[in-house]
Amino acid sequence: MEQNTTAVRTTGLTKTYDGIDRVRNLDLEIRKGEIYGFLGPNGAGKSTTMKMLLGLSRPSAGEIEILGTTLNDKTRPEILSRVGSIIESPSYYGHLSASENMKIIETLLDLPEGRGDRALRIVRLYDQKDRRVREFSLGMKQRLAIAMALARNPELLILDEPVNGLDPAGIEEVRELLLELAKEHGITIMISSHLLSEIEKTVDHLGIIDHGELVYQGSVEDLNRSRQPGFVLETDDPAGAEAVLAPLHPGTEDNSLILPQLDRKQRASIVRRLTENGVPVCGLYPKQKSLEELFLEITGRELTL
Repeated sequence: MEQNTTAVRTTGLTKTYDGIDRVRNLDLEIRKGEIYGFLGPNGAGKSTTMKMLLGLSRPSAGEIEILGTTLNDKTRPEILSRVGSIIESPSYYGHLSASENMKIIETLLDLPEGRGDRALRIVRLYDQKDRRVREFSLGMKQRLAIAMALARNPELLILDEPVNGLDPAGIEEVRELLLELAKEHGITIMISSHLLSEIEKTVDHLGIIDHGELVYQGSVEDLNRSRQPGFVLETDDPAGAEAVLAPLHPGTEDNSLILPQLDRKQRASIVRRLTENGVPVCGLYPKQKSLEELFLEITGRELTL
């Protein structure tokens, strides 16, 4: 991958506590402009990794490259001026308005006046900027936290559990916002989440970490394809289809037949054989697994964060 297309790259990233590698030889690659999901069971090393990317924790070994620059003590201020983040619980003053909270961020980060209002417009809170934050819904509070992360006009957002604790409406609000930030504003986003169904709807690529090691990195589609159990055959005559396809030892599931991996030529042959034997073919398509099922296959553990 060319350097100018990469927002985050780690090489051999390792963090050791008390003689134990909490993160081990992690090689992450996050492309510019994409939404990257970072998944793993509790204690897998997600937060430790994110903290190292933000310079909040020093690696025991390995290198981190953010937006084309190697992260170290000298480059950290310049790099972080181009990065926004929410790690652990977002912080804001509930008794102040959204606008007042953003003014504080402008002062703390020494930002030009107006950056806060711009961020509130992006997250669609500008019309509510004079309301006290304690009156906001959880979804609005999370959008405010994202606005704070956007105040410095970052090229990269690192978000730890951006939809944690939200109701379905709030989750949808944040999901739509993240998609807009990536597609319309060109911001690269790295998110961790325990809501795998939401990750599946949102991310372009994902990384799965388990016991401190990266066990998968790529697209959800490639993950599904690499662990694809075969094809589903839908027919109104499953018994007839099973008899015709007996040499393939098809399995059954919900009145459908489960076939092994098949290439294009094999699929055409199967459809022809079934049709010639009077067996109707209603559908033949790859068997899809949910991200939850794939995650359990890889780690053998429920995802609890």
